[in-house]
Amino acid sequence: MTKIEAIVREEVYQDLLDALKSVDINGITVSQVMGCGAQKGYTRVVRGSKIDINMLPKVKFEIVVSSDAFARDVIKTIRRVAFTGQPGDGKIFVYDLKDVIRIRTDEHGVDAIN
Repeated sequence: MTKIEAIVREEVYQDLLDALKSVDINGITVSQVMGCGAQKGYTRVVRGSKIDINMLPKVKFEIVVSSDAFARDVIKTIRRVAFTGQPGDGKIFVYDLKDVIRIRTDEHGVDAIN
């Protein structure tokens, strides 16, 4: 089992959600997050004063899949949809999961995520 976290631009949210559903990924957690990285933020003038805004709004997708094949499909889909070629496109983090437990039924492993 694999957990995939992707932090992407806000504007790709709906396109990425639709693309993940098209590759049969239904269990998705999405959060609005703030972050900084190579994009380095921007400067805005507020009431005549320059303000550096370093923390930018992003969207974080969390997906757990049962096989390496699903993981590869998810990663390819995220890269295809989120890519602009500009700083700030985001990051994908991939983790091996030791176990998953469905609280309601006490099912473990793949049974808990299917």
